[in-house]
Amino acid sequence: MRGRLGEAKRILLKVSNSKEEAQIRFRDIKLAAGIDEDCNKDSVKPPTSTGSGGMWKELLLRPNPAVRWMLLATIGIHFFEHATGIEAVMLSSPRILKKAGVTSKDKLLLGTIGVGLTKMTFMASSTLLIDRVGRRPLLLTSTAGMIAALTGLGIGLTNVENAKEKSLWALGLCFVSTYTFVAFFNIGVAPVTWVYPAEIFPLKLRAQGASIRVPVNRGTNGGALYLG
Repeated sequence: MRGRLGEAKRILLKVSNSKEEAQIRFRDIKLAAGIDEDCNKDSVKPPTSTGSGGMWKELLLRPNPAVRWMLLATIGIHFFEHATGIEAVMLSSPRILKKAGVTSKDKLLLGTIGVGLTKMTFMASSTLLIDRVGRRPLLLTSTAGMIAALTGLGIGLTNVENAKEKSLWALGLCFVSTYTFVAFFNIGVAPVTWVYPAEIFPLKLRAQGASIRVPVNRGTNGGALYLG
């Protein structure tokens, strides 16, 4: 923090969508830096930095009710991103397809490539939808679609395992359910998980709040892979 308020304000006016948005962001930055929000000087002496220890205490040890809910939402959404079973479906897709009745190596390879292409296509589509549709509708739609897909996958695999002869409808259901699950995950849960926590914390706690998500996300990912 160098205290160059005038320069900061001019830059915010250039990069913001409106003057009102620039003023709101400018006020939040001043509050986060410990500067009086009514200060209109072009340059001020930067407040003495006390490190981030106080921020961590405010976030973890003495959070107010609003921050507590933000922290719970951040930890929860990153935990459930991998608790959904996406790693098992993505990495074990050849085994799933083989169990469903696909025995040809070429077909297994094509099926696995299809899973990867589905992921890439819907992940790219999410970048166009996340601001237009909104985070919450996209997340709820994605979750509902994943539940339906996993239900279908469970029914299909159970039928294949218990059937005495090859069941084409169960094979088709396994294929459709696997692709549908990957599509719904990457259209909503995958992008929203990383965007949402970075937006809900106040500016002064945003860095600390966002950093908590990484160990939770990677830890859950590692646990899901180990248990899978």
